Amino acid sequence: MQKPGNILFIIIDQLRADCLHGALADHVDLPNLRALRGEAVSFDCHYSVTNPCGPSRASILTGQYAMNHRSVRNGTPLRHDTPNLATEMRKAGYLPMLFGYTDTSADPRVHDPNDPVLKSYEQPMAGFDEIVEMRLEESYPWRSHLMKRGYRFDTYWDVHKPTSPNGDTPRLNDPALYKAEDSDTAFLTDAFLSSIAAYKGQNWFAHLTYIRPHPPLVAPAPYNDMYDPAALPEPAGFPDEVKERAMHPFFGPAIDRQTAEDVVLGFESVDPKVENIQILRSVYLGLATEVDHHIGRIIQFLKESGQYDDTLLVVTSDHGEMLGDRHSWGKMTVYDAAYHTPLIIRLPGNEAQSGSVVTAPTESIDITPTILEWVGQPAPNAMDGRSLMPLLQGEELEDWRGYTFSELDFADPEAPSVWQQKLGTGFSESCLGILRNERFTLVEFAADLPPLLFDHEGEGELQNVADDPAYAADLARLGRQMLRHRMCNMDHTLSLHSLTPDGAKSKPRY
Repeated sequence: MQKPGNILFIIIDQLRADCLHGALADHVDLPNLRALRGEAVSFDCHYSVTNPCGPSRASILTGQYAMNHRSVRNGTPLRHDTPNLATEMRKAGYLPMLFGYTDTSADPRVHDPNDPVLKSYEQPMAGFDEIVEMRLEESYPWRSHLMKRGYRFDTYWDVHKPTSPNGDTPRLNDPALYKAEDSDTAFLTDAFLSSIAAYKGQNWFAHLTYIRPHPPLVAPAPYNDMYDPAALPEPAGFPDEVKERAMHPFFGPAIDRQTAEDVVLGFESVDPKVENIQILRSVYLGLATEVDHHIGRIIQFLKESGQYDDTLLVVTSDHGEMLGDRHSWGKMTVYDAAYHTPLIIRLPGNEAQSGSVVTAPTESIDITPTILEWVGQPAPNAMDGRSLMPLLQGEELEDWRGYTFSELDFADPEAPSVWQQKLGTGFSESCLGILRNERFTLVEFAADLPPLLFDHEGEGELQNVADDPAYAADLARLGRQMLRHRMCNMDHTLSLHSLTPDGAKSKPRY
């Protein structure tokens, strides 16, 4: 098979879409990503189909909704025979190189109980060659790098604590103990550039995954205090936390599960006053700018080495981050800030569409089928996503979806989650589905909990109108649409195969 060129697939962990287009966009400097938007196609209505990290990456790389791959929590195994981007790229003749992590939990049915692969959810997905290991909770190569550079720390997590330059009590936005040239982001970029240089002319495939701006929120100078906290927009939502909790029984546990003191290390407590929230938000934006700087280095390398015009470049994030909005942190909630993600795709030979913005609803499961189509490899029927290639090329598809769908599992089999404790929900019913169209967002729960309905032509996420009789028809219609969506997207791994006298036959899903 004639291979069309290189593929560089970058995931930035926990980067909100509104850092590039929306509420925070005017307050964070991302020159390289913005320049890339001018040379590529951006998808501004793009959503993760599930959270948190492990499940979201499982969906991105397998092209499956969580209801099908069922790796629904960090540490929940992914079936060993699930096709994914790496296994299918191998069929197209590519060596799938991983620079970073996929947060994949291995299937214990095919490993000995003593196998170390079963003791960490941060394992690489099957099919990838892990060229550089860069994981949030392990990261031994980076740890060794810091030690070789003379940095001293008692435990690995000490590396993630702000450090006062003059020995005083640390502040929330004091710098990391390491210099910017030795950060995890810099280390991974250096390793990628050093490794990929020799592959020129070989049509390579690389999956590069940055940890930042994922917490713990600590940044090296100058990124730690490059933004004035007082100049940033204040967190969205009600000033009164009590009002947030009162909107629905789900939100109290969501607020309690992760707080400001959980996103920064080295402090016994963090007063959740606005001043502190704004400081933490400023560090997050600084980390985003640091990642942007290093993506700029990579784009410059591709241009200088003559590979830019032969490389399919995909940049996205796995999910968003509440960042203090709605008195919440992390991504274990239902609001758009936790799911709305950037997606930028630069397709070689697609200059006519440079700088265009697609507003049709797209989902994280669409990325893998898109890459596979570009290399001429059919996507297995197990993949729920659809290739974005027609949208990339400016086509308007009458049969394209008119909504996005996401899921969240909020159970914990080992220790009951805060939702299970406070709501009394069991394992199988501690989950929810989110359907978003141009006007509405519907949230339905498996447990006996009332739905949420947000009208974006009204108060949006600030008002639940599910109990308003005026919306009864909308609530019923959207509920039916969610049910139909789930029915149409049940596992298709073998459902379109038939055993006939002439042998096994199959039809393509799309």
